Amino acid sequence: MIITDTHTHLYSEEFDLDRKEMMQRSIDSGVTRFFVPAIDSSCTQSMYELEKAFPENVFLMMGLHPTYVKENYLEELQYVENQLAKRKFIAIGEIGIDLFWDKTHLKEQQIAFKHQIRLAKKYQLPIIIHCRDAFDEIFEVLETEKGTDLFGIFHCFTGTYEQALRAISFNMKLGIGGVVTFKNGKIDQFLHQIDLKHIVLETDSPYLAPIPYRGKRNESSYIVNVVHKLAEIYSLSMDEIAKITTENSKVVFGI
Repeated sequence: MIITDTHTHLYSEEFDLDRKEMMQRSIDSGVTRFFVPAIDSSCTQSMYELEKAFPENVFLMMGLHPTYVKENYLEELQYVENQLAKRKFIAIGEIGIDLFWDKTHLKEQQIAFKHQIRLAKKYQLPIIIHCRDAFDEIFEVLETEKGTDLFGIFHCFTGTYEQALRAISFNMKLGIGGVVTFKNGKIDQFLHQIDLKHIVLETDSPYLAPIPYRGKRNESSYIVNVVHKLAEIYSLSMDEIAKITTENSKVVFGI
């Protein structure tokens, strides 16, 4: 199996003690493509070091995460622009709106989200959307920006069937990870109604580990558990799930 993890924070300090071993476990499990989202300017150097260590496997994104949109967000957005002008990235992400922790900067999050969508269009790149307690707000922005030049992934999709269809209508794939294995995850109840061509796999490691690792540090090798669950849902072999979702990732990222 060749498996693609479309969203993993491999540079996280939670991997500092065993990053090389963790990466090897993942590669041995069949995970050979790792797409790494940015958070803010503080993570860039670690991302570059990761890419240098695993140049054949790691692909970097650039962007400002919505929960890191603070008073200095205009400086952070300028930093994103500067990095995009310097070198090639695979996507703009992760970007979006998060109202779970704090609604204080909703306006700034909306501005940052729209600005980064336009950067993605400028560079003809996909966007990777972070959405938490903010489907209506996300869809409102996407509605104003929709078009053939808007495409990407709805990372860590946890919405309803209706929200899934709406996300797909904006040329978005659904990023499916550990939540699909949770008893209360709910998306497993309707996912069979979504054509597999709209699905990509992710871990969001070190977060959201699938069953039986829930509550522990997640890592990319655990994506095999997600593949197993999707094989059950779609009544396909794990090999077929891996192959189709990897092809879907190539459609998004172009590699």
